[in-house]
Amino acid sequence: MLLSFRNDHKEHLNLLTKHSVDDIVYFCKLAIGFINNGPNNMMYNRTATNLNIEFHTVQNCIYGLINLLILACRHKLNEADFRDSILTIGFSCDQQNVLYEFYRSKSEEISEILKKQLIKDPYTYYNLDWRFEIQVSSRSLLDQVIPLITMDLVLKDKEKADELKHVFLEADPRNVMHITEELEKALAESKYRHLSRVPRTFIE
Repeated sequence: MLLSFRNDHKEHLNLLTKHSVDDIVYFCKLAIGFINNGPNNMMYNRTATNLNIEFHTVQNCIYGLINLLILACRHKLNEADFRDSILTIGFSCDQQNVLYEFYRSKSEEISEILKKQLIKDPYTYYNLDWRFEIQVSSRSLLDQVIPLITMDLVLKDKEKADELKHVFLEADPRNVMHITEELEKALAESKYRHLSRVPRTFIE
C-alpha cells in the first residue's frame, strides 16, 4: 500500500528532497537523536547555520522524518511500498536508499512503542447534528436576544456497531468560536506532542 501524507507532512518531507544525500544522512541522525534523547535545539541551530537555512526548517525536516517513520511502522510497509510512497514526494533513488535504511534500522523499536501507546477507546465518531436557537424574551426580561447552538454528538461503540451514544452539548456562538480556535491550536501542536512521546518512551 502507498502512504497518504497530510499536506503539512508533504511540505516537511519536500524540504529534504532539496538536500544532498549526505545532508539527509545527517538529518536522519538528528531524528534518531530526537527519538533517543529528545530535541536538541543547540544542534539544530548549528545545523541551520551550517546549511544556511532557518531553524524551523531543520525542525520540520526532523518532524517529517519521524512522522514518516511512525506512519511506515504503523502500516508495516515492505521495502517496495516504502520506496513507492516516498517516490511520490520526489526523492531520488539515492535519497530513497538512505530513508529506507533509516526506516529499517528503527522500525522494530518504533513498532514496539506504538503498541505500548495504543489507547483503546470504546467509541468512535458517527455523526453530529446541530441547530441554532434564539431566546428572544423571558418573564423577567422582555427585550433580549440569547443565541445558542445545540449539538447532538453521536458516538458509535466499536465493539457493538449497532449501539450509539448521544452526547448533547449547548453553547453560545462566542464559546463555540473559542472552542474552535483551541481545537485548531491543538491540531497544529498535536504533531509535535505526538513526537515528543517517542523519546520519553525510550528514556523510561
